[in-house]
Amino acid sequence: MGIAINQSPKPANHQGFGSEIALTLVVLSLSFLPQQNLCAGDPLHAGPLFDDLSLTLEPGHRAEAAGPFYYQEHTEDSQTWALPPLFALARYTNIQSSEFTLAYPIMSYVRYGEQYRWHFFQLLSFAGGPSQTETNRNRFTLFPIYFQQRSSDPSQNYTAYGPFYGHLQSRLFRDEITYVMFPFYSETRKRDVITDNYLFPLVHVRHGDGLNGWQAWPLAGHEHKDVTTRTNRFQEAEMVPGHDRFFLLWPFFFNERAGIGTTNLEKQYGVLPAFSVTRSPQRDATTVVWPLFSYVEDREQKYHEWDLPWLLVEFARGEGKYTSRVWPFYSHSYSSNQISDFCCWPIYHFTRVQSAPLDRRHTRILYFLYSDVNELDTEHGTSRQRSSLWPFYTASLDAKGNRRLQVLSILEPFLPESRSIAREYAPVYSLWRSETNAKTGASSQSLLWNLYRRETTPQSRRCSFLFGLWQSESGPTSHRAKLFYVPLGKRPVSPPPPTH
Repeated sequence: MGIAINQSPKPANHQGFGSEIALTLVVLSLSFLPQQNLCAGDPLHAGPLFDDLSLTLEPGHRAEAAGPFYYQEHTEDSQTWALPPLFALARYTNIQSSEFTLAYPIMSYVRYGEQYRWHFFQLLSFAGGPSQTETNRNRFTLFPIYFQQRSSDPSQNYTAYGPFYGHLQSRLFRDEITYVMFPFYSETRKRDVITDNYLFPLVHVRHGDGLNGWQAWPLAGHEHKDVTTRTNRFQEAEMVPGHDRFFLLWPFFFNERAGIGTTNLEKQYGVLPAFSVTRSPQRDATTVVWPLFSYVEDREQKYHEWDLPWLLVEFARGEGKYTSRVWPFYSHSYSSNQISDFCCWPIYHFTRVQSAPLDRRHTRILYFLYSDVNELDTEHGTSRQRSSLWPFYTASLDAKGNRRLQVLSILEPFLPESRSIAREYAPVYSLWRSETNAKTGASSQSLLWNLYRRETTPQSRRCSFLFGLWQSESGPTSHRAKLFYVPLGKRPVSPPPPTH
């Protein structure tokens, strides 16, 4: 079997590393397959041994061999080679992207344009490529021992050695991190706020634009921020509200003010578990013997709420929220754009979210045991649906009206959007596959990796069974069959009688 693979030029550094591994494994796997031209006029149909077939849901071609343990697939926009469940290589020509996975999620390599990332168990990783401000950026991580970044902008370079010493940038949700013998000392920066940590997270001192604070957790802490301004992404000045926070023997005593400088100054104070109070022009909340008894009056959302105790028993009434909940027995809740119900949680759970143009409904029974998702695009009048009963089946309907059914379905209910699961693992345990193309009217069914396969279109029908020992094919004008790969001859099909 001959396959031409057009490799794009390899970017510098590690970008071609994953592709070289994948292509080497592909070449080795292909050497064991029957050397048949897939473009020949009469393709080979030998069931699980080897089958050459056209795709049902989109224009393209697929060859399968050795049961579920090898396939290659070509479409207008992508090429895929796989030896499930060992590895898979996918290349997307329309977006100049490729993905390689080895025993997912153990190792993977992803390239998008000139950017790439390679990782092994998320412990050893390489990443790099250009960014909006740099012509090149390369990262190397051996977690948690060594962190390194080298960039065309020297100010973005950093190196970190385990817990001993290091400087990081744009990592761990912080713009900069510098540490020595972590957790004994570290300094972090996020925007203008700099925090010096001693014995993280117990003691810190913080300062920034109009901000000063300290804490010796859980003994005491205080932080104050003045009202300041900043320039947003539209190059306009906007106000940043101030705040004032103090705690003593956290979480037993606290006193806070938020929204300073705005029309909604919010005050919170409490001595837990005796009481806690929140007061603002838009919302009041009072809790007595926390968390047993709570009352909320939300003037902005226009509802009242009683909790006893909080989260377990809740009743809310008003325009913005209606809730009746006695957990885990029963709950019915809705707002202007969302509905949530459950009965004997987690036996039955239903949610509906309406955010134009999307109307999404999700029904679950015992979480992943049964799941049904229905998404309606109210603007275009299209819908998508996906239902699964673990581990028996997953059925889906896409926005084009195409249908697909898979039996068995072991991992898809947990990771329904994972392309790696669909490429590497689904072929191994999917005993039955059925697909229907709404636009062309074509359909296909496969049992036990093509031990039985049937394909139909409005003009033709093909069926093969038991390693291709029985095959039949019919068209508008003829019918032919094979037994033990020996043609039994062609038989003309009588045209339908004329209609009056």
